[in-house]
Amino acid sequence: MTPAAVRHPAADATAPSHAPGTRDRYLGAALMLGSGLSNQVGAATGALAFPVIGPAGVVAVRQWVAGVLLWAIGRPRVRSFTWRQWWPVLSLALVFATMNLSLYTAIDRIGLGLAVTLEFLGPLTVALAASRRRVDLACALFAGAAVVVLARPQPTTDYLGITLALLAAGCWASYILLNRVIGRRLPGAEGSAAAAGLSALLYVPVGIVTLLRHPPTVGTLGYAAAAGVLSSAVPFLADLFTLRRVPAGFFGGFMSVNPVLAALVGLVILDQSLGWAEWLAIATIVTANTVSVRSASLPAIRCR
Repeated sequence: MTPAAVRHPAADATAPSHAPGTRDRYLGAALMLGSGLSNQVGAATGALAFPVIGPAGVVAVRQWVAGVLLWAIGRPRVRSFTWRQWWPVLSLALVFATMNLSLYTAIDRIGLGLAVTLEFLGPLTVALAASRRRVDLACALFAGAAVVVLARPQPTTDYLGITLALLAAGCWASYILLNRVIGRRLPGAEGSAAAAGLSALLYVPVGIVTLLRHPPTVGTLGYAAAAGVLSSAVPFLADLFTLRRVPAGFFGGFMSVNPVLAALVGLVILDQSLGWAEWLAIATIVTANTVSVRSASLPAIRCR
């Protein structure tokens, strides 16, 4: 994240060297919308396999598919890595493994829209914590109030699901911070690709045990594999192309649409409806990030 925007691991390497034109912005917006939609449709598709192999089985297959694809794209030269390069990669692999399992389990318990909204607090917190502006403090207070609404005590409140979604948020924040380190120590996408590959290896025993205990159907494996492609490989490539066309601030601001997309995709594919209070909380968190991003990108006004 920039002061108020998510920083992609390849952002520094792919940021446009010139001011983007109108065509670049439109193309970038289309790519970002496609990336976000692909990510949420992938998560919803993976959720269709939960009744057969559970979140752990889906995450294992997803990690295997994503690890192979991202390793092929990034082509990390792991034999040349030094320990100074290895430790953030290993840490990122653990973050990948924890983030996806906690998020998918949260989706199973509280639904796609709420889980992704709470997860989005991770990058928002990183952005706001690095700022000392009053507008960002106000945004943080509004986002915090929205979380209280989402987690308010009710007979049906699933506190474990909320906790797991917040754990995924913490992992996403760690992902951003670790990628800043990796981006300075490894070229291109080598670090992220190596971490994805290692995360896939971590899920080999988990996946074997889970799939042996809960034998999957061909369709179930297809759903889980689709989640790996749609939620990892497609957004990764789309973001790489996007960051060559638009500023990182514009990128981060547009990412605010993800919780809304998640809620809509959850409604259409998984038949997960939300009440007016949940929609209001989602809109508040999205608005808080958008306001913070837009105000950060405005030029300072100098007094003469």
